[in-house]
Amino acid sequence: MALGECNCGAVSYEVDAALTDVFLCHCSICRKSTGSGGIAVALVNRAAFRFLTGEESIVKWTKPNHDWHTYFCKICGSALPGENDATQMYIPVGTLSSGYESLRVAHHLFTNSKAHWEVIGDTGIQHPNGYE
Repeated sequence: MALGECNCGAVSYEVDAALTDVFLCHCSICRKSTGSGGIAVALVNRAAFRFLTGEESIVKWTKPNHDWHTYFCKICGSALPGENDATQMYIPVGTLSSGYESLRVAHHLFTNSKAHWEVIGDTGIQHPNGYE
């Protein structure tokens, strides 16, 4: 079981599954979205995920002419979990309050697009063009 919330606490959620693998996306879209080197997320089956509070405070933004989207709190701007595909949710791991003890970076995505100042220094598998 894992719990998480946004910075202001308006949105909270729980995950009824063990979280282990972190996927760190280095693409330019994720860098611009977070203002950092990318975004670190864990993936979980939709059935194991549930919002506890604040769904009315969630905003979805979709990049025009693109399939990319993000979810965030309309009050504090924190990144929030969202739909990864028809069966999975992505969890921005920085929003976890508990259940993150076993997390390890397993995959680096779009390393061909990473910022020139970023150095990848762990054992996560590097995928130049996403997750093949």
